Amino acid sequence: MKQRLALIVLLLFKLTFSVAQDKTIAGEFIVEPPTLICLGFEWYITGDDNRNASVEVKYRKKGDLKWITGHPLLRIGNEKSGTPEWNYTTENMFAGSIINLESDTEYECKFLLTDPDCTEGLTEISKTIRTRKEPEIYSNGNIRHVYPKGWEGERIEPSYDGLLHAYYGYPRYADWILTTDPVEAGDIIVVHTGEYKADYKNYRDYHGLTFDGTYFFTQDGTAEKPITIKAAGDGDVIFDGNASAVLFDLTAADYHYLEGITFRNTEVAIRAGLMNAYGCNGLTVKSCLFENIGIGIQGQFEGSRHFYIADNTFIGREDTNMAYHTKLENGKKVQRLASYYAVKVHGQGHTVCYNSVSYFFDGIDICTHSKPETNPDKKAVSIDFYNNDFFVCNDNFIEADGGNHNIRILRNRGINSGQQALSNQPVLGGPVYWIRNVIYNSGNASTFKFWGMYPSGMVMYHNTSSGIFTRDDKPGSNVHSRNNLFLPSDDADLPSLGLYTYTSYSTLDYNGYRKRDPFIGYHAPGQDSIYDFNENHNPKRYQTIKDFYENTSQEKNGIVVDYDIFTKANAPKFKEFNQKNKAKGNAYPIYSFDDLDLTLKKNAKVIDKGVVLPGINTNYTGKGPDLGAYEYGMEIPHFGPRNLPNTLTEQEK
Repeated sequence: MKQRLALIVLLLFKLTFSVAQDKTIAGEFIVEPPTLICLGFEWYITGDDNRNASVEVKYRKKGDLKWITGHPLLRIGNEKSGTPEWNYTTENMFAGSIINLESDTEYECKFLLTDPDCTEGLTEISKTIRTRKEPEIYSNGNIRHVYPKGWEGERIEPSYDGLLHAYYGYPRYADWILTTDPVEAGDIIVVHTGEYKADYKNYRDYHGLTFDGTYFFTQDGTAEKPITIKAAGDGDVIFDGNASAVLFDLTAADYHYLEGITFRNTEVAIRAGLMNAYGCNGLTVKSCLFENIGIGIQGQFEGSRHFYIADNTFIGREDTNMAYHTKLENGKKVQRLASYYAVKVHGQGHTVCYNSVSYFFDGIDICTHSKPETNPDKKAVSIDFYNNDFFVCNDNFIEADGGNHNIRILRNRGINSGQQALSNQPVLGGPVYWIRNVIYNSGNASTFKFWGMYPSGMVMYHNTSSGIFTRDDKPGSNVHSRNNLFLPSDDADLPSLGLYTYTSYSTLDYNGYRKRDPFIGYHAPGQDSIYDFNENHNPKRYQTIKDFYENTSQEKNGIVVDYDIFTKANAPKFKEFNQKNKAKGNAYPIYSFDDLDLTLKKNAKVIDKGVVLPGINTNYTGKGPDLGAYEYGMEIPHFGPRNLPNTLTEQEK
């Protein structure tokens, strides 16, 4: 009797323990810093070991009667990333975004946590949140006028000789670094036409720069009253760095607004933050031109908030005749950079939109120059890259690398990438949303990069690419792909669909792929495992989507497509070009979007073949969403600066 009682107690204990692990216990709910068009959320939990809990999202403008269904939050937890130097395990939580909202608008948001195995704690949360307002110049700010050396025209008072004179109120010649009447929050510095080029090794140079050639700014504005430095509108305003290392340093200056300025001939045009060191908040850079530079905007500080970088043109120094990742020097492959990247950020609440980027190694990135953050205030979250235009980047157009949660990469366009166009090396939990991006000529490589550091939490919806999905020997976890088009070149030697995933809950469906040999490569844990981070597996190859589905339950609704679905497009060709240019390593030809039209033909087989995704594509035009970035019959998005045409040739740039 005692033994039987003990057995019953043990079975009850095991049953209770099992239920306690499968049920979901609600924890902290975090509202991330809002951006202009998106809101991001994190909801931490314990339990739900069987991963069948979910979070429903509803939202509406404050005052509206009708609720809109948003995209469900992504379930995250226990995915692993790492290198020999560090490792990272994602926390048990949900995270997700409400996207494509109106700026400076208040929204009511509701979240409902459910679990078939029971829940505990607060499971329904309501929040009212306002999206961020686009930064503006303070209309009542005091104005200071700056004139270049040798100005002979009339002056508007108060006037100053050079930018630092206006900024600090003292003509900073030699090493007299005095601050007699510095700018204050809300002040506006209007810079008149001319070239501002310091002879910074001249001890008594007109511009007040001594030896380093850097303009250091140290005053603080506020969100409502930024300190503005803008072109007067009477001609080009050019700050020539004269081969300086750093031209503008704003790492100690919060809420500055720069507009209409040309930056050239410097290694770093604007330094706004360094990882693990210092940086600023609230930097706005609008309608500026960056040319002959190594780095455009360096904003790598994990504590930075609310950058707005929009409508700028960045032109680097890389080869304009071909895209290549490595050069051959004395028979060895070398990565030698002429220009590193246009923009790099870290921190929270940033927007980088409507910029044009050409001839860099990388385009627009999140910084990965540190071990992953565990402090919620320092994680890279709530960052938006959208409607940017990329032309020739020798590595990646966009890197979400180092991003934690709610990285939104929407409606970007890129042509001529030397490596994988869109990088996730590594995403640390996610979600990173890759939505409606258009990629052409991604070289002999994949569209999405899952290289070596085991990213997790990637969501790919409605992208159009002339590359393959990703490599089937480079692992990623918690990957979800819907309504995409992947059409590789004739020359590619990798599967059109390649995915090596450590998680059984990665999902693929409703995507279109170009048929080739090999066609599909895939590996995932067995059905009895939720995840398996053992690397000793070999991806299996499949020759048809039907065979793939029957063996994996993936891509039940996937289809085979070809370039004839597009209005005007052929597969890019690079093998012959590469063979002719061996001295350059892996070299790829340059194509132009002016010669392509990746919109869908009227009778394209991918029209209406997508799945409805709440909060993503409910504005479709036919019987259902189309596959790819462009919905048939809808106007294509604007890419690049909004004051320039939507399509730019190399010469126009």
